[in-house]
Amino acid sequence: MWVLVSQGGWRADVEAKSAHRLAVLEKELLQDHLALRRDEARRAKASEDQLRWRLRVLEAELQEARSEGKAVYAEMSRQCQVLRKEMETRSRPLEEEVRGLREQLETCQREAEAAREGAEQALRERDQTLAQLRAHVADMEAKYEEILHGSLDQLLAKLRAVKPQWDGAVLRLHTKYKERLRQFGLNPLDL
Repeated sequence: MWVLVSQGGWRADVEAKSAHRLAVLEKELLQDHLALRRDEARRAKASEDQLRWRLRVLEAELQEARSEGKAVYAEMSRQCQVLRKEMETRSRPLEEEVRGLREQLETCQREAEAAREGAEQALRERDQTLAQLRAHVADMEAKYEEILHGSLDQLLAKLRAVKPQWDGAVLRLHTKYKERLRQFGLNPLDL
């Protein structure tokens, strides 16, 4: 059943519906904005996780390089000891062979030194890479936190700005329907 309402009541109803629709649209916009920010935060977190994974891979590679370096150095040391024992067991007529073996020993030592220096260089490069990755992870964490705080602050500010309008619209609707109940002879407090 349709009730004829004065032109002023019709406008108030249209204004209330418009205000409500505007509030709903603003709420949806804020929700979409928050969803975008959450998506950005998820991507930043995924990037951080990928960097952490890469850091673990580099650490594993470094550990493997260290193990290989130690094994090479141990093998070189073993070979040197073998050569020394062989020299001790040979006699003077084999001095030429001993000289050759000494040269081999020096070569082995140079190679061991070069291998050690290479391992140290690899360690230095790994430490530098780790420091850079840690700095990058810390920077990403700070940006992630800044984005999250900024989004939440904007959302709270918009909600605070819209709340008085919502409260006013609710009060107007409440008063309007209370008056209509009275027009029909009903007491709103009895309902």
